[in-house]
Amino acid sequence: MHPVVNQLIQLEELILIRNEQKVMNGEAHLDKLNDAIKGMTAKLPRDIREHAEKLNNKQQSAIVPIGEQVCSGCGMILPISLVQAVRLAREVHSCPNCARMLYFVESAAKRIASKRRRTGRQKGGIARFSSPSLMIPKLSSTSVEDVISEMASKLESEGFVEGSDKLVEASLQREAIVSTAVGHGLAVPHVRGVEGGGLTLAVGLSSKGIQWDSDQEQLTQIVVFIVIPTAASAFYLKLLAGLAETFSDADARKEILAEKGADGLWKALGKLTRKTVK
Repeated sequence: MHPVVNQLIQLEELILIRNEQKVMNGEAHLDKLNDAIKGMTAKLPRDIREHAEKLNNKQQSAIVPIGEQVCSGCGMILPISLVQAVRLAREVHSCPNCARMLYFVESAAKRIASKRRRTGRQKGGIARFSSPSLMIPKLSSTSVEDVISEMASKLESEGFVEGSDKLVEASLQREAIVSTAVGHGLAVPHVRGVEGGGLTLAVGLSSKGIQWDSDQEQLTQIVVFIVIPTAASAFYLKLLAGLAETFSDADARKEILAEKGADGLWKALGKLTRKTVK
């Protein structure tokens, strides 16, 4: 991979994490993230830096992956010659339609677009993004890594994604930057750039709780694992805000944790998130 492309990908991740922190944790870690973003931006070649800043100012990702010969930022089918040039990575290339810079991923987890959810009429909340089959009312794992692996495997075994090992690897890399434990016993591990379909999430409960972050006094009991295509990155922040609002309510958490079966958990989450996740 071209070194500037790699730098742009890292920078984009930091910017997205900063946006998450603003939504979920207020001022937590913002100074550290801002310093890292400023330092990494300054190291970019001037023309690339100016182009990236212009895109970011429009609330757009500066760099996005190519998936199945398609720009994941705007959905345009790209010329094969451009796809090959991006794959060779001898220089930085942009989408001719949206101007986002492009990179090619040789091996990554994929969302299975043909998977259909048999959930009946969807009335809002998380029903648009999940399925009763992705509810895990009793997580068997007790560590962060094992929980993420268990939930990624659930997504794959139910036919929603391919390459759960890649999901685990990417999710743990994200955790290493800033923990996704957000308070109120909730953690939201996630992986971006999982192309091939829409945003999808699984939910797991731990009655004993998991030490997700050494800085968190409260153990994590509710885990929402999310795979996010690039095109849904902006909406994902709204989803985070909705989940934070839902689980900041002690009665809502109590109701969720009382569920012992997947169907009951699905119905309770649907009811509680109907107004907060839109």
